[in-house]
Amino acid sequence: MTTQQTQSPMATRQPTYTTYHGVTLEDPYAWLRDANWREAMHDSDRLHPEIRRYLDAENDHTHAHEKRLRPLTDTLVSELRGRIPGRDSGVPVTDGPWCYYTRFRDGGQHPIFCRAPREDAATNDNTREQILLDGDAEANNYDYFNLGGVAHSRDHTLIAFGVDTRGAEAFDIRIRRIASGDDIQPPIPNTTGGVDWSAASDFVFYVTLDSEHRPNKVWRQPIDAGPEAAIAIYEEADPGFFVGLDTTQSGAFVVINAHDHETSEAWVIPADAPETAPRLIAARQTGREYEIEHAGDTFIIATNADGADDYKLVYAPINAPDAVNWQPLVDHAPGRLILEFIEFAQYRVRLERVDALPRIVYTDKATGVEHTVDFDAEAYSLAIQAGIEFDTTTLRFTYTAPDTPAETYDFDLATGQRTLRKRREIPSGFDATRFRVWRVHAEARDGARIPITVTAHADTPLDGSATCVLQGYGAYGISEPAAFSSHRLSLVERGMVVATAHVRGGRERGQAWYEAGKLAHKPNTFSDFIAAAEHLADTGFSRRGRIAALGGSAGGMLVGAVLNQRPDLFGAAVADVPFVDVLNTMLDASLPLTPPEWPEWGNPRDDAEAFTTIRSYCPYQNITAQTYPPILAIAGVSDPRVTYWEPAKWVAKLRATKTDTNRLLLKTHMGAGHGGVPGRFAALDEIALIYAFLLTELGVIPAEVETA
Repeated sequence: MTTQQTQSPMATRQPTYTTYHGVTLEDPYAWLRDANWREAMHDSDRLHPEIRRYLDAENDHTHAHEKRLRPLTDTLVSELRGRIPGRDSGVPVTDGPWCYYTRFRDGGQHPIFCRAPREDAATNDNTREQILLDGDAEANNYDYFNLGGVAHSRDHTLIAFGVDTRGAEAFDIRIRRIASGDDIQPPIPNTTGGVDWSAASDFVFYVTLDSEHRPNKVWRQPIDAGPEAAIAIYEEADPGFFVGLDTTQSGAFVVINAHDHETSEAWVIPADAPETAPRLIAARQTGREYEIEHAGDTFIIATNADGADDYKLVYAPINAPDAVNWQPLVDHAPGRLILEFIEFAQYRVRLERVDALPRIVYTDKATGVEHTVDFDAEAYSLAIQAGIEFDTTTLRFTYTAPDTPAETYDFDLATGQRTLRKRREIPSGFDATRFRVWRVHAEARDGARIPITVTAHADTPLDGSATCVLQGYGAYGISEPAAFSSHRLSLVERGMVVATAHVRGGRERGQAWYEAGKLAHKPNTFSDFIAAAEHLADTGFSRRGRIAALGGSAGGMLVGAVLNQRPDLFGAAVADVPFVDVLNTMLDASLPLTPPEWPEWGNPRDDAEAFTTIRSYCPYQNITAQTYPPILAIAGVSDPRVTYWEPAKWVAKLRATKTDTNRLLLKTHMGAGHGGVPGRFAALDEIALIYAFLLTELGVIPAEVETA
């Protein structure tokens, strides 16, 4: 470990006190939350001067360290960029007479959206290409530019796309005529960024955000008029629910989805009768989730109803879709989690996960016969892509593993034949035989088996001498994929072991795995990660004090919690937009995500047990006077998900409380949000900083290299 080399910023203490359930909380750094934070999200110049001065001081402190690391970060950026093709293109997706695809020009930051005649898809003939949207050109004159959804109309004459130029995830939707390249109306402001089209391409549907940045209202707008002609067709009254839009694979229905983290509800609108009022499928029932698709005269529904924790498929008549009419189609099987399903005209496809590994199952509707697409690897990841067309026998899927760059296949559901359409290119070269991948298991404190995906160079000794980066997330039922990362080759090729702990709170082992890592069981997430670190040390992959903890967002909370509980295990830590002030955030119902988050974490305002549980692990609340490893934290003023003051307060309290002189850095983006800086290459500087921090703090690169 290296120590602080320059004077660290020290935030002033201005304690505030609040009392809940008979417990008084002191918050010495609550002043870092700007009263005008909503305005500052869109313009950091609106920050209170005292808050801005502190964040600038932290950034200056971090920048001074970045300058010392510049030779190393320059090398890393060159490596990272060398693994990204200068020119790249996606596999075309067919729709009627056209095939649509994206590509990047040499050195381009943003995608170019294109199409060509359908018959050109099989020959890769681009001579008749039409450029629909040039992301690089659109990004000119903006310091921040991020594209949301891009969708062509069903009659192939228009495109609609969302643009965020502030990083706050509030998109302006623009509608453009393909033939002329002209926008046909003023931008539609303050949306989630995507649209769904009516069958005749004469209306668009979209979702807007409320004053608390929650997606809550669905609008229908005629194409021949501007936003002032839009009509609100659905408004969500419950502040704990978010609203989204989708279209069935058949194209017959536009679907409105309302949901929190445990309950959902769907409404449908016939795409060929867009002015029809939305029709409810089944009224929300707490704890019941469902998603719908359409085939013929039925709706196909994936649901956890009636104790089907890992989901089942049912069907119901289009004219009577309420839950009382749901009939079994694919029974629930505990331990087999149905992740996703696609309803084609002749086939039904499911993506499932069993024992932390995914698989594809497809059914011939005419015969009812099921088939499974098999893969032979210890750990891997799959994604299925529905495409646009309904009456097709082609399923597209992507396969990747920690030692296998992404491979995109077209799978013929009628013949079972796979056709490789694209293998991700690594221009600087990649030899899979130089790397090893394991799926190992740690034993949790209650006996649960925690899967860990481990990758190392073939020459790395497994005698405990290697350093290790251990990543985790463990929230919202989101599973960490066992996927290839070209970036992390910069760590593995320097002898580091890279591992992912598939802790409880994700769905790697089904819904029960998720339930065992949320609400009152949330502490399992942190103890699982600690068990994984101990297992890696005990089995020779690394050793205590030589492991780095890495996580973002809720994974950043994981990092903060385990550093409080077992700082001796870790030699460094990176917390990216970390959700580290969870107790204060969940106590404040005025924040955008708080009511929707209560089903995940608990409501500490009204529930004394939830208050006690969250307080017991909240990273900010549990900082103590002890030795912490070197820490790098990253935040964004425009972040609507994890507000900037959470990492700022956490770092301020750590610096004032910890007993060591190990490095503590906070980097706050003044004009970016939760996803950081957009663009293929713009983000590489930050990745290089993270890797340089880990490599030097863990001693993989000698400390003297910092000042070379």
